[in-house]
Parts: sequence; structure tokens; C-alpha cells
Amino acid sequence: MTNFEVFKERLNNAGFKLTTQRRVVFDIINSNEGKHYSPEEIYELVKVDHPEIGLATIYRTLKLFEKIAIVYRLNFNDGCSRFEMNHFEDKSHRHHHLVCLDCGKIFEVKLDLLQDLEGYIEKEYGFEIHNHTLKFYGVCNECKQRRKKCKKETT
Repeated sequence: MTNFEVFKERLNNAGFKLTTQRRVVFDIINSNEGKHYSPEEIYELVKVDHPEIGLATIYRTLKLFEKIAIVYRLNFNDGCSRFEMNHFEDKSHRHHHLVCLDCGKIFEVKLDLLQDLEGYIEKEYGFEIHNHTLKFYGVCNECKQRRKKCKKETT
């Protein structure tokens, strides 16, 4: 089943119609895999072809999408919520993120090595884990190289 088919099914099951606005926002998020857009960034992309769709509509649509598990809301401690597509075919955990403290870029880490830790926690504490998120904050390679270059120029 494609992301769009799952999207339509979840809308229908929740009693919502597929409107042009919902379709446009879905298409932006779905076609930008790996991006972590804020509502304002989504709005900037949407208004290129659909200037009639306002920012308030984007916020309402994202709230609905989050409610019916089309998107995940992410917080990278940068003052705004960001959203990414729920991976419908992947029943495992969400991926992890690297956040550059210099440039703000966000990188995805596909590898998940926390299964052993989850097993320990579930056994030791009797806690049933459904999911987890993990974020690493640091400096990306590009910014690291830029720092080195600036350091050399000042010495």
C-alpha cells in the first residue's frame, strides 16, 4: 500500500474528507522524504502553487495529520516544531537524528542499536516499550571544517 493510499484510508477512517489543502500538504511532506519542515517552511512551499492556502490552514492540517498518525512532530530545541512523514511500511522504531548546533542541519541516522537496551528495560522494569526517540547534538563535518579553517586564518 502506498503512502497516499494509507493517507486516504486514515482520513476516511477518522471521518475526514480528502480536500485540496490536505492533498497539497501531504504531497509536500511525502515528496520531501528526509526533510524536517516547520509549518512555516511547509507554507512557503505550498504557496508557490497554491497561494490561496493560508498558514492557519497549514497548522490545522498538520494537527490533523499528527492526530491520525500521518506525520510525527519533532522538537529539536530550536524553538519550532518540525514534521516528518510516518513510515507506514516500517513497523519498527522511528530513526534517530543528529542536530548541528552551528548550522542547524538535521541528519537522519537509520541504524537503531537500542534493541538490547530496550530488552533490558522491559525485563528489568516490566515496562512495555512502544517507541523511542534519540537526538545527538553536536557539530556537523562541514561546520567542523569551517571552524578549522577560521582557526587557521586567525593564527
